[in-house]
Amino acid sequence: MSLPLAGITVLDFTRILAGPFATMTLADLGATVIKIERPGRGDGARAMPPLKDGRSAWFAAVNRGKKSLALDLDLSADREMLDALLERSDVLVENFRPGIMARFGLDWAALHKDHPGLVYASLTGYGQTGPDAKRPAYDTVIQARGGLMALTGAAGQAPVRAGGSPADVAAGLYLALGVLAALTDRARTGRGRRVDVGMLDAQVAVLGDMLAMTSAGAPPTPASTRHPAFAPSEAVSAADGAFVLAAGNDALFEKLCLTLQLPVSGDPRFADNAARVANARLLKRLIEAVTLEHPRAHWLARLTAAGIPCAPVQGLDQVLKDPQVLARNMVIDVLDRYGRTAFKAAGNPVKMSDMEDKPTRTAAPDLDAHRGEILRWLDGA
Repeated sequence: MSLPLAGITVLDFTRILAGPFATMTLADLGATVIKIERPGRGDGARAMPPLKDGRSAWFAAVNRGKKSLALDLDLSADREMLDALLERSDVLVENFRPGIMARFGLDWAALHKDHPGLVYASLTGYGQTGPDAKRPAYDTVIQARGGLMALTGAAGQAPVRAGGSPADVAAGLYLALGVLAALTDRARTGRGRRVDVGMLDAQVAVLGDMLAMTSAGAPPTPASTRHPAFAPSEAVSAADGAFVLAAGNDALFEKLCLTLQLPVSGDPRFADNAARVANARLLKRLIEAVTLEHPRAHWLARLTAAGIPCAPVQGLDQVLKDPQVLARNMVIDVLDRYGRTAFKAAGNPVKMSDMEDKPTRTAAPDLDAHRGEILRWLDGA
């Protein structure tokens, strides 16, 4: 078995999360990713908590399987080494603000002239064009400006940041997708393309269904766990905790009514999905009048048997032990340099025929750990 990106070399000038998530995705698919870092300091994520034995779990998770090379581009020897790497690389990925790479003569225009086959991918807060192109951004800033924060939480309460880093991750995924498209085009034409992804663009894109709803009427408002377009589709309470159920069409709603013995037969307030959405709060109260009588395991078993989508509300500690997650190899071991398990991380959700999906990944690299290996590889060119 082989990985689909085997033989592709990526020069990774990214740091923190969005860019490294993109290059991690490429590495999981088989690309050789050489992480270019500042001497002495490296990627700032190396020091981000939580730390275990002085190493960052965050950094380990998104930089697993990569190689590290520290370069001082003011030194002629290091610049010559970078030039040699550019000759042998397929992709360059960077997430600096527009203009920073140009200071070192590493912008798209300069490199495309000398390396026409190189795919050049940039990830920034706002993209390479537009009035705010040079503004800095973080995940929370993009959640706010891109509309996600206005949809998160409960109506009438203060804005709520979505858990995790969805703006970073969405941008990273779109960048990886753009790189793959550009590599496919290069196989046809022999020429590399510029890939330009802004975090704000990606955030807007993943809210496309909400934008469509807004353009056709009033914008959706925060509704806690409730879906704005289907009902019932939200978290409800059992005797011992919350679980989510979703009955988004008439057939599923009929099954739900039979399973819970809801007294709504013939009630026009629940006759179709539009009516159920309009009366979602009342519907939830009727459901909870039943579900509060028993623990959630009781209801999850009955709903699952009836074919109704449902799930417990789990913490991430429970997700790490979920049998379906484990069966799909979605919790992997990140090893240390001695081959011992050091961290747990999310696996690769892309499962593909004839592609090995290992339960372990090699360690995130120590700063400049692969200089000798990379020099030997270049000398053998």
